[in-house]
Amino acid sequence: MDVLARNNVKVFGSGSRAMVFAHGYGCDQTMWRFVAPAFAETHRIVLFDHVGCGASDLEAYDAEKYGTLSGYAEDVLEICAALDITDGIFVGHSVSAMIGILAANKDRTRFSDLVLVGPSPCYVNKDGYIGGFAQEDIDDLLETLDDNYLGWSSAIAPVIMGNADRPELAQELTNSFCRTDPEISKHFAHVTFRADNRADLQNVTARTLVLQCSEDVIAPYDVGEYVHRMIPRSRFVMMNATGHCPNLSAPEETITAIRSFLMDQAAETRGET
Repeated sequence: MDVLARNNVKVFGSGSRAMVFAHGYGCDQTMWRFVAPAFAETHRIVLFDHVGCGASDLEAYDAEKYGTLSGYAEDVLEICAALDITDGIFVGHSVSAMIGILAANKDRTRFSDLVLVGPSPCYVNKDGYIGGFAQEDIDDLLETLDDNYLGWSSAIAPVIMGNADRPELAQELTNSFCRTDPEISKHFAHVTFRADNRADLQNVTARTLVLQCSEDVIAPYDVGEYVHRMIPRSRFVMMNATGHCPNLSAPEETITAIRSFLMDQAAETRGET
């Protein structure tokens, strides 16, 4: 199988290091259109769609393989192998933050830096951990999604996006959800919201940036702070941006935070700090 065609991989830019941008649930690579080009002069930019999303090959979707986030992480590593990526930078939004962690932990040669935008290793409150949702909330959310996917999409998109004063952002997210195959989206939602990757955080060896938005109901402050606390070599940045999608709502602030992190890591590598 042509991995690059399967995941609708797009490559542009220059530079020796690759930056791999991964989108969140119900979205596709276009969600990075305001951020990724800012790094094209210094990095090789890699965009892709998770199988089942965007312009990926829907025939490649396998419910068993993608029954856990590890299946998506395998795809990331296959893309890296196809493009000969080592010592790369992975930028993952929402569920892709955990997918990137799984990929980086499985093959430590591929990524030396991780940028996690609105990460959540577990959405459910349990064992003293605050994930933001009670188990019954997640059960109700998934039941509603299963019963009426399009209605659920229209209702949940404004909640995820925030920024009620900019309704066009929520509309874009709604449209993105509605372009995705409903059955695949339902399955991906169950995989996403039932995942528990807390134990994987302490195994991360890559230098990591955690970007936390204000008023993020999907991945609230306590979750971002937990991710930062559990990953040994991590930096936590509290953004002014609100909602769960700063790559759309606050691209300049997102770019600035990522660029500052990468510059500091480069200086550290050169021994200047």
